[in-house]
Amino acid sequence: MKTKLTLTVDEEILKRTKRLAKRRRTSVSSLFEQWSVRDMGENASPRLSEALLGKWTSKKCEDPRLEYLLEKHAK
Repeated sequence: MKTKLTLTVDEEILKRTKRLAKRRRTSVSSLFEQWSVRDMGENASPRLSEALLGKWTSKKCEDPRLEYLLEKHAK
């Protein structure tokens, strides 16, 4: 069962969170729920993007497919 939750956050954090939710095509509520579950250790396997974060340098590479994946998932 889902229930409502009211949070008080800094306005800039809310703006950034909404942009992140939009990029991920999800809701702020879903982001919060995912973060909560992950932080409580109930979801032991990290997302692929988190597991690979930092594995490549930020300089441009020659493979456009890799560039696309880094742009989409490494932020």
